[in-house]
Amino acid sequence: MKLIRYGAFNEEKPAVIIDEEYYDVSSLVKDFDEQFFAGNGLVSLATAIKENNPSIKKIDKNIRLGCPVAKPSKIVCIGLNYADHAKETGAIPPAEPVIFFKSTTAIVGPDDDIIIPKNSVKTDWEVELAVIIGKKTSYVDEADAHEYIAGYCLHNDVSERAFQLEKCGTWDKGKGCDTFAPLGPFVVTKDEVKDVDNLRLWLSVNGKMMQDGNTSNLIFKIPFLISYISQFMTLLPGDIISTGTPAGVGLGMKPEVYLKHGDIVELGIEGMGTSKQKVKDYIKE
Repeated sequence: MKLIRYGAFNEEKPAVIIDEEYYDVSSLVKDFDEQFFAGNGLVSLATAIKENNPSIKKIDKNIRLGCPVAKPSKIVCIGLNYADHAKETGAIPPAEPVIFFKSTTAIVGPDDDIIIPKNSVKTDWEVELAVIIGKKTSYVDEADAHEYIAGYCLHNDVSERAFQLEKCGTWDKGKGCDTFAPLGPFVVTKDEVKDVDNLRLWLSVNGKMMQDGNTSNLIFKIPFLISYISQFMTLLPGDIISTGTPAGVGLGMKPEVYLKHGDIVELGIEGMGTSKQKVKDYIKE
């Protein structure tokens, strides 16, 4: 099953994709939020769809899509989780996962604009596979971690490298700027993903391929990440874990290359769809 949310920003409604068509399910579920995932909503919704519930109505596919998960409590990100990316940035592959957070106010839809922050000079791109948590958990064993996954989606972990690396402290300063978390187009439930450890992920800027990797090269695999993170914090239904990016970011190029006004970023993951963002300079409203 593929979950989408459609409509104006902060006014999105829940829908699903069936045979490449979009169907509104707002008569069946309030939203794809913590309550939905915690309340076994995926099973109930799948049953209603299978029974051809008459309240499920087809909608226009040209409508704007928002983030496919409503109001996650947190976005937990993993840094340097591909050896080739660590190498290109001059970092040593970590012995344990590097954890940082993206602000939930950074969340936008898959095709919304990326806004270069005020005073930014090094806004960068990062295609990543994101994991959606389906059940509340803490201190989960790695062997059981799969039970706590609801699904997966595409994520562009947009990063401001000067804020991240040159302003002291943690990476969060360069990760949580507004529009820095385009997510979607959809959440695909885990049952539809045959091998999450063998998915191609790619990103281009203005039609030029920048990143072309595979999740088989993750240093720390998804079950381990869920178990590891849950040792330090409770994971709630709807929480998002972004698993890291392969080589090909602007920071790793010689000379370094960063996004500028007018650039077009396109990215995708096998089975997770694609997204496209236009880059714009910050303008005070």
